Amino acid sequence: MTSSRQGPPSVLVAGGAGFVGSHLVEALLEEVSEVMVVDSFDTGSPRNLASAIDDPRLALERASISDPLPPAVTGRRFDRIYHLASPASPVHYARLPLETLKVNSLGTMHLLELARRDDARLLLASTSEVYGDPLVHPQPETYWGNVNPNGPRSCYDEGKRFSESVTMTYVREHGLDARIARIFNTYGPRSDPNDGRMIPNFCVQALRGQDITVYGDGQQTRSCCYVTDLVAGLVALMETPDLSGEVVNLGNPEEQTVLEIARRTADLAGSGSSIVHRPLPTDDPARRRPDIDKAQRLLGWSPTTSFEAGISATLEYFRTLSEVQSEDSARVAVGASPSG
Repeated sequence: MTSSRQGPPSVLVAGGAGFVGSHLVEALLEEVSEVMVVDSFDTGSPRNLASAIDDPRLALERASISDPLPPAVTGRRFDRIYHLASPASPVHYARLPLETLKVNSLGTMHLLELARRDDARLLLASTSEVYGDPLVHPQPETYWGNVNPNGPRSCYDEGKRFSESVTMTYVREHGLDARIARIFNTYGPRSDPNDGRMIPNFCVQALRGQDITVYGDGQQTRSCCYVTDLVAGLVALMETPDLSGEVVNLGNPEEQTVLEIARRTADLAGSGSSIVHRPLPTDDPARRRPDIDKAQRLLGWSPTTSFEAGISATLEYFRTLSEVQSEDSARVAVGASPSG
């Protein structure tokens, strides 16, 4: 990583105590001298940063970027800004719909203004949910999407679509160097066992020997990317020169049915769990697979972790969590979307 200013590069990671954010922070600390994390802890947790929390190069500030940025942030200058601050699972954004809209609108604008002030490069973590229930398959970056603007998922889907719009407006109007990553289904250690997403649900239920819940007939498809592969893509998108204004899909193009993912997860867990079916949630996408030709061409990036290796590492993480081992702990949410 290089900086246009003298001295070590300084990086801000908004949402850096979350699942993906904490893995990104670990990767950045191998390359840079100074990382600041700002996180509201609405969905993230300091425990996700346990491996780095005592590193003197890491600063952690509890704050919401939906509010005016605190002096601890504005009092420093940054070369790189990663915007990962948003609830990202159906359970979390259903619980925090207004917060989700605010962090993707006001929060994005606050970080864009900071980047403009510092002449910093910014990466926005967007989502495959901007494609909605797609009518084009696989989904290329040129596809505009099929999104319900006022449905129960719209706080996230439309929040991210706005965050992309305002980011591109800053690129055009202010010459800001900003890039947008559209992130597809991602899984791995530090995902929340109770956030309602598909793979955490399947792992926790398999390890408990509970029935594994599949929504609908299970023939809807997902493409699942291991978290360290995603992080490598994020860093490549941030650091590759001359990509201002580019929108790039990051995900694993290996497409599987939800039913197949459930069965493979149970097999890798050594579980005898049965599969039960529940009604499909509103606006749940029928198919989801990224076209990653652009990431391969511009970044030289492709995921390398096999599904078996990634699920095995994720299961091992969940085995260490007491709330997964306890039948009396908070249960995986019934009715949560399997799309996350």
